[in-house]
Amino acid sequence: MTLHRELLTIDTHIDIPFPDGPNFFEDTRRRVDLPKMKRGGMAAGCFAAYVAQGLRTPEANWAAYGKAIAMLTAINAMGSTNQGARVCTTADEIVQAHADGVTIVVPCVENGHAMGGELSNLAAFRALGARYMTITHFGHNALADSSNPRADLADPVQEHGGLSELGRAAVGEMNRLGMLVDVAHTSKNTMMQAALLSRTPVLSTHSNVRALCDNARNMDDEQLDMLRAVGGVIQITAVPGFLRTGKKADEVTVADYCDHVDYAVRRIGIEHVGLSSDFDGGGGFSGWRDAGETANLTVELVARGYGRHEIAALWGGNFMRLLRMAEQRAEQHVSTAVLAAV
Repeated sequence: MTLHRELLTIDTHIDIPFPDGPNFFEDTRRRVDLPKMKRGGMAAGCFAAYVAQGLRTPEANWAAYGKAIAMLTAINAMGSTNQGARVCTTADEIVQAHADGVTIVVPCVENGHAMGGELSNLAAFRALGARYMTITHFGHNALADSSNPRADLADPVQEHGGLSELGRAAVGEMNRLGMLVDVAHTSKNTMMQAALLSRTPVLSTHSNVRALCDNARNMDDEQLDMLRAVGGVIQITAVPGFLRTGKKADEVTVADYCDHVDYAVRRIGIEHVGLSSDFDGGGGFSGWRDAGETANLTVELVARGYGRHEIAALWGGNFMRLLRMAEQRAEQHVSTAVLAAV
């Protein structure tokens, strides 16, 4: 499909097999590898250094941080050869790589537990190219409350009432560094507080619409309205259980996925909605099982009456707008700091 091939298509959340996953440069059992991305016209992917929530002892914190650094290093290696992929850490680099016909790898971090409780570690993530960090995952952490407390970690329903003091500081530090604040996996209170606090609009890199699928991981109408109010974005994700309650991958279709897109667009506007998969982390269904089938989403969007400009916004334009805002506001912070020191 010519339209699809011409678009800057960015999947904003993909996990990686680690430490011994199949080779990214070969066509493997991974849902996302370089051959599948090229075959399916997926121009870019945000690949996550994911650290599962665990204990918050000093030893566990250090291990979480170490794993995140190792995973970011591995993600950087996916674009460090001449095999057709390039790591991009700014919006301009993404645009240039797309113009060059090179597949784009964007590093990111999933779960603020990866910080190991140390605010200064965010700078190390950014130095390795990370463009966003998801504040929580399943289970509360030192930064904030999760949408899914974990009984095995003795989580109460709420621990912080949203963001902790460290979490608020982390939002500010991400703003300073030019990293986006990802509110996927967070509790409603965490999400609403982060949206109001962040100087750059927040986004959820992989969530769906709770009105269509009543799952704690999805966003209700009040949360969607908050995203619109602050200029943020929800990236609809391909996890079957977040699209249709209790359904498995074979029972969920591209049409079900686009129903969530339609709802969000009608509720908050095309400029606040995007697309993502969570491939290799639970995403995938009939018609979009892997990156090689990515064009099927564009076909469905065209059938529903979306035009080229609208589809471009959904597939990456809205995410790129937030990246540029994060970069500009980080630069403004540096300029202000310099002036204050004069």
